[in-house]
Amino acid sequence: MSNYQQSKQLHERASQVLAGGVSSEFRKFNQPHPLFYERGEGNRIWDVDGNEFLDFTLSQGPLILGHSHPHVLERVTEYSKAGQIFAGQHMLELELAEKLQSLIPCAERMRFSLSGSECDHAAIRLARGYTGRQKFVRFEGHYHGWFDNAVWGNGGTKEQIGPRENPTPVAWTKGLPDRIGEEMIVLPWNDLELLEKTIAEHHEEICAIITEGVMCNNGCIPPEPGFLEGIRALCDRYNILFILDEVITGFRLGMGGAQQYFGVIPDLAVFGKAMASGYPISALVGRQKYMQLLTDGVVIHAGTMNSGNPCIAAAMATIEVLERDNTHEKLFRLGKRLIEGLQAAGNASKHKVLVQGMGPMLNVAFTDAEKVTDYRGTLDFDKAKNGAFIFGMQERGIRLIGRGLWYVSNAHTDADIDRAIATATEVLAEME
Repeated sequence: MSNYQQSKQLHERASQVLAGGVSSEFRKFNQPHPLFYERGEGNRIWDVDGNEFLDFTLSQGPLILGHSHPHVLERVTEYSKAGQIFAGQHMLELELAEKLQSLIPCAERMRFSLSGSECDHAAIRLARGYTGRQKFVRFEGHYHGWFDNAVWGNGGTKEQIGPRENPTPVAWTKGLPDRIGEEMIVLPWNDLELLEKTIAEHHEEICAIITEGVMCNNGCIPPEPGFLEGIRALCDRYNILFILDEVITGFRLGMGGAQQYFGVIPDLAVFGKAMASGYPISALVGRQKYMQLLTDGVVIHAGTMNSGNPCIAAAMATIEVLERDNTHEKLFRLGKRLIEGLQAAGNASKHKVLVQGMGPMLNVAFTDAEKVTDYRGTLDFDKAKNGAFIFGMQERGIRLIGRGLWYVSNAHTDADIDRAIATATEVLAEME
């Protein structure tokens, strides 16, 4: 392929007005530079140079139905004609809330926002308001948005994070208040024994445990058997709130998210991304007794742009299609084929490749490990090889997320899976 000249020129132009030429940090790391796109349809996306890509990026996950799904666009257009935003309640917002309540096990009450970062922030605030305690527990390598109190512990080198038994919270960025890192306890994921010990020692100062249902942002790592159940039991024992971050797993593992898939019900949960096919909406859902603090105005949640007509319509339309098309059976079937095919391609090559995940989302890594169960295991991934693999796939017309995460959509077909596996086989052979 290697024809990215117009994107290069546009990125140079954009760098004169946008910091780094982009509006989100992760877009800076595309190879050979950030690309400019002009159209997406179904399982394909086209850039300004006319390059066509089979897309497993899906805009970092939201496009569970693929690009530009006609039913979503039709519903958004239709409902927007009545108005863009009312700064007041409207009928479709109520209907969406009732629908989510019927689908999500813990969703006795809810509030809508625009991003996962906002709702994660609100969930932690609510936990503090309910318990009167200040600290929360989070896990290494998990991502709960980019706000100040959530960006400690989602990265760091082996030297920075320190010993497993006593990890050091690592700041993800400069510009954070020095003491905000003291608001949390950061632990390795999937280590129930260490979590139990920590909670027993510090439960009087802990308001919540927050976790992704599947560690999607680093390695696409499922919870070990009994781990989520262990969190639930600890929260019950010590009157701590269990917050499940379902920004990625919500509507991707099933209509009821990871909590339904694994059969472990949290106190609060956060949904976003796939809920509205890329339109900006998120939902904080939870048990009525905790959400009552919002009802009473004891804990404040607000936002001028919340529940705008296009976003609500997109969410309703997405859910309608997911239910109508029995989407999740297809996502798991295609995802399983993709995982098995990519792993077979890796095994047949001279590289050490590990493919793991749930089906609707998966991760390809270059590592000697046969299994990775936490963030520390991902630090041994060969990032240079991964970068070469991602670019090799891009050069053959397959778009992937730079860190190795793949998403499958309702728009993908068996032929797409076959092509991805065959292309990966070619790229791995070329890398030898």
